[in-house]
Amino acid sequence: MSKHLLLCFLFFLSFSQLLLSSCFSFSNSTKICPHGQALTLLQFKQSFSINNFSSRYCDYYGGTTSYPKTEYWKEGSDCCSWDGVTCDLVTGHVIELDLSCSWLSGTIHSNSTLFLFPHLQSLNLAFNYFSGSSVLDGFGRFSSLTHLNLADSEFLGLISPEISHLSNLVSLDLSWNGGVEFALDGFDSLVQNLTKLQKLHLQGVSIPSVFPNSLLNRSSLISLDLTNCGLHGRFPDHDIHLPKLQLLYLGENYYLSGNFPRFNENNSLIDLDLSTTNFSGELPTSMGNLKSLQTLYLPSCQFSGSIPASLVNLKSLQTLDLSNCQFSGSIPDSLENLTQITLLRLDWNHFSGKIPNVFYNLRNLNFLYLSGNNLRGQIPPSIGNLTNLHHLALSHNQLEGVIPSPVNGFSSLSSVDLGYNYLLNGTIPSWLYTLPSLVELDLSHNKFTGCIGEFQFHSLERIDLSMNELHGSIPSSIFELVNLRYLNLPSNKLSCVLETSKFEKLGNLSLLDLSNNMLSLTMTVHSNSMLPNIWSIDLSNNNISGIFSWNVGKDTLSYLNLSYNSISGFEMLPWSTMGILDLHSNLLQGPLPIPPNFTFLFLVSHNKLSGEISPLICKASFMRVLDLSNNNFGGMLPHCLGNFGKDLSVLNLRRNQFHGTIPQTFLKGNSIRTLDFNGNQLEGLVPRSLIICRELEVLDLGNNKINDTFPHWLGALPKLQVLVLRSNHFHGHIGFSKLKSPFMSLRIIDLAHNDFEGDLPKMYLRSLKAVMNIDEGNMTREYMGEAYYQDSMMVTIKGLEIEFEKILNTFTTIDLSSNKFQGEIPECIGNLNSLRGLNLSHNDLRGHIPLSFRNLKMLESLDLSSNKLSGRIPQELTSLTFLSVLNLSQNHLTGFIPQGNQFSTFGNDSYYGNSGLCGFPLSRRCTIDEPSQEIEVEFESEFDCKIILMGYGCGLVIGLSLGCLIFLSGKPEWLVWIIDKNIHKKIVRNKRSTRRRGVGIS
Repeated sequence: MSKHLLLCFLFFLSFSQLLLSSCFSFSNSTKICPHGQALTLLQFKQSFSINNFSSRYCDYYGGTTSYPKTEYWKEGSDCCSWDGVTCDLVTGHVIELDLSCSWLSGTIHSNSTLFLFPHLQSLNLAFNYFSGSSVLDGFGRFSSLTHLNLADSEFLGLISPEISHLSNLVSLDLSWNGGVEFALDGFDSLVQNLTKLQKLHLQGVSIPSVFPNSLLNRSSLISLDLTNCGLHGRFPDHDIHLPKLQLLYLGENYYLSGNFPRFNENNSLIDLDLSTTNFSGELPTSMGNLKSLQTLYLPSCQFSGSIPASLVNLKSLQTLDLSNCQFSGSIPDSLENLTQITLLRLDWNHFSGKIPNVFYNLRNLNFLYLSGNNLRGQIPPSIGNLTNLHHLALSHNQLEGVIPSPVNGFSSLSSVDLGYNYLLNGTIPSWLYTLPSLVELDLSHNKFTGCIGEFQFHSLERIDLSMNELHGSIPSSIFELVNLRYLNLPSNKLSCVLETSKFEKLGNLSLLDLSNNMLSLTMTVHSNSMLPNIWSIDLSNNNISGIFSWNVGKDTLSYLNLSYNSISGFEMLPWSTMGILDLHSNLLQGPLPIPPNFTFLFLVSHNKLSGEISPLICKASFMRVLDLSNNNFGGMLPHCLGNFGKDLSVLNLRRNQFHGTIPQTFLKGNSIRTLDFNGNQLEGLVPRSLIICRELEVLDLGNNKINDTFPHWLGALPKLQVLVLRSNHFHGHIGFSKLKSPFMSLRIIDLAHNDFEGDLPKMYLRSLKAVMNIDEGNMTREYMGEAYYQDSMMVTIKGLEIEFEKILNTFTTIDLSSNKFQGEIPECIGNLNSLRGLNLSHNDLRGHIPLSFRNLKMLESLDLSSNKLSGRIPQELTSLTFLSVLNLSQNHLTGFIPQGNQFSTFGNDSYYGNSGLCGFPLSRRCTIDEPSQEIEVEFESEFDCKIILMGYGCGLVIGLSLGCLIFLSGKPEWLVWIIDKNIHKKIVRNKRSTRRRGVGIS
C-alpha cells in the first residue's frame, strides 16, 4: 500500500513540474510586448518634454504624487512592465495607459502614435500640460475604450464628435480644461449615445445648451459633475429616478434655474452641489428622503423660506452649506440631531431670533458659520461644548452680552469672528488669550471694554479689535507674534507711547491700523528698513508729533495715512512703491515734499506748507488725486499741471496764494473730474482748453481775480455738475448758447459777486435737466468723489460760511446773487422742481414773485432780498413744506404775510425793509384799510379780521416758540445728509467788511 502511494506521489510531482514548466514558458511568450508596440510607445514618449510644473496640481486635486513615469521606459525592456502600461495577459496588446501626473509637456497632434493602440480600454492623461491640444477625432478610434480621463491637461477647442461614438465608455472625465467646449448639439449627442456611462465629469467644459432631460434617464449613472459648464434653462421638475447616483454637482451654472431636485426614497445620493446657480423656491419636505446624504452644498442660490423639519432625517449629513441665500425664519432646534455634522454654514441669510442652544451633541462640528443674519440675544452656552471646533463665525448680527466660556477648552479653535454685532460687551475673556492654535481673532465693532490682555501663544496671524471701547496700552505680547500679518486696533481709547523698535520682530506684518486712538510715537533711527512685508499703515488721528523718521516698508509700503496728527516734517519720503500718501491736517511746514513717482493719491491739505510748487511734482505721472488745498503756497502754477498725465482726476489747489494764470493747456483724452482753484489770486481768462476735459464734473474758480465773460462754451461738457465762478471779475450779459440744451448735468451753480448784467438767463435755466424731476426714492445717495477722496465746497447761509467736506449727489442750488441782473424773475424757474436752494439777492430785479415758485416742492432755502420786487407774497408759497430759510427783505412787497406751515417759523428779518407788508411776525398789524383785494386773497377763513387780531398776541408767542422748535428739530434735509457728524466741519461767520465766499444765500 505504501509503495502504491509513493508511486502516486512521484507521478504527481513529475506532472506538476511539467505543468509549471509549460505555464512558465507560455507566460513568458505572451507577456513579452511586441517590438512594434514598444517602438510606438517610445515615439510617443519622445514627442514630449518633461517638466514638473506640468503636473503642479496633481498632489492637491489628483490625490497622488506626481513623477515622470516615461523616464523609466527603456528600449529593449518589456513595455508591459513599464510604468503606466498594462497589457492583455494573452495577446500582449496594450489595453491600459495611465500617464496621469507624469510631467508631460507638449502637444498631441492628429498623427500622434498615441492613436495606434486600437485595443486600448483605459486611457488616463490627466494632470499634464498638453497646451494647444484638442480632443481630436483620434480619440474616437478607441472603440473598446471604457475609461477616458483627460482632466486638467490644458486641452483646447471643440470636442470631436467622434467621442460620442465611444459607446462602451463607462467613465469620461474632461474636467478642468478651461478652453474645451462642445459644439451646439455635441453634448446632446454624447448623452444619447453613451448609454453605459457611470461617471461623467465635465467640470469647466463649455456646454452651450439647456440641461438635457435624457441624462436623468441613465439609470447606470453613479457620478455626474457638470460644474461651471454654462448650462442654462430650467432643471426638470419631475422626480429623479437614478437609484445608483451618488454624486450630483451642478454648481456655478449661473443661468440654470429650477426648484430643489425631487428624489424618491429609492436613492443613494451622497453629495449634492447646486451652488451659485439660479435654483429657487423653498426646500421641499422630500429632502428628507436623502437619507444617505453626507454633503448638501447650496451656497449663493435663490432658495428662500425656512429650513424644513424633514432635515432631521439626514442622519449621515456631514456638510450643510446654505450660505448666501434668502432663507428666513428661525434656526430650527432639530439641528441637534445632526450628530455627524462637521461643517454648518447658514451665514448671509435672513435668519432671525436667537441662536438655538442645540450644540451639546454636535461634538464633531469643526466649522460653524452663522454670520450676516438678524440673530439676536446672547451666544448660547452650548457652543462651549464644541471641543473640536476650528472656526467660529457669528459676525454681522445683533448679538449682545458677554462671550461665554468653553466647558473643556477650545484646543483646536483657529478662527473666532464675532465682529459687527455692536452689542457684545464686557471685557475680552481670558480664555481667548490662551488658545494654542488661534490664527484669526475678530471682535471689531462691538462694545468691549477694559485693557487688551497678553497673548500666551504665537500662532496669531490676524487681530481685529477695531471700533470698541478698549483702553490702556498695546500689550507687549503683540510685538512677539512673529506670524502676525494684520493688526487692526483703530477707533478705541488706547493711549501709550509706542517705540518703533518694538515692531522689529513683526517681519510678516502687512497691514497696521492704529488710527483714531491717543497714541504717540517715538521713532528710533534704524539703518535698515523695518517691516519688510508691510503694504498698509494707518496712524491717522493720534498724537504723533515732530519729524516723522520711521524707516519702514521702504520697498513694499503702498498706503500710508498720517492725517490728523501734529507732524511737522519728514526726513525723506523713501517709499518706492507708495500709491496713497495721506498727510492732510498736520503741521507740515516748508516746501512741498515731492511724492514717489508711483503715487496716485497725494493729500497734503490743511497744513502750513509754503513756497512755490516745483515742476518735479509732474513726474508722478500716475497721479489721480492731488490735493494741496488750505496751505500757504504761492507763486505761479507750473504749466505742466495741465499735462500731468491722462490718469489725473482731481486737482485741488483751494485756499492758497497762487497768482498768475490758470494753466492754459490740458492733455487731450484726460480724465480730469474735479478742478478746484477757489481762494487764490489767479487772473486772466478761463482756459478755452477746458473744453477737452470731457470727464469734468466740478469746476470751482471762485474767489480769484479772473476777468472774463461768461464761459458759455462750458455748456458742451456732458458731465459738468458743479460750476462756481463766485467773487471774480466776470462781466457782461450771460447771453445765449448755440447748443440746443447746454449744461444738462449742471445742478450746483454759483455766479455770485460778479458784474453780470442784463436779464436772468432764461435759456440756461430751461436747460437744467439735472434740477428737474429727480426721483430720490430710486436714487442711491452718494457723495461726489473717488473711492478714497470726496469733493468739498463752501455754502453761505444767513452770513454763516459752512464748509461741507462732502457733496451729496441730490444737492442742488443756484446762486446768482450780488450781480447787476435786471428785469423780472422768469416763470421757468418754477420748472426746477428739484431745487434745494435759490439765491437771487442783491440784484436789480423787479416785478412780482412768480406763482410758479409753488412748484419748487423741494426748496429749502430762498433768498430774494435786496431787489425791487413788488406785489404780494403768494399764499401758494406756504405749500413749500421743506422751506427752512426765507429772506425777502429790502424789497417793495405789500400786503399780508402768508401764514401756515413753514411760514409760521420765519422771523422779522425775513421781511424787514418792505414797508407795505403787515401781519405776523411784523409789529405792523393789518387793518381794515388794507386793500380789500389783498385781504381777500390772504384770508381764506371763516374768521373775520377782528378775531384773528385778538389772537395775535398769543400767536406771536406760540409762533416764535414753534418756529424755534421746527428750526432746531426740522433741519433742512440737505444739511442733514451733507454734514456727516463724523466729518470735520468748519463754520465761520462772515465779517461785513469782507466778501462772501462759496455758494451764498445772503
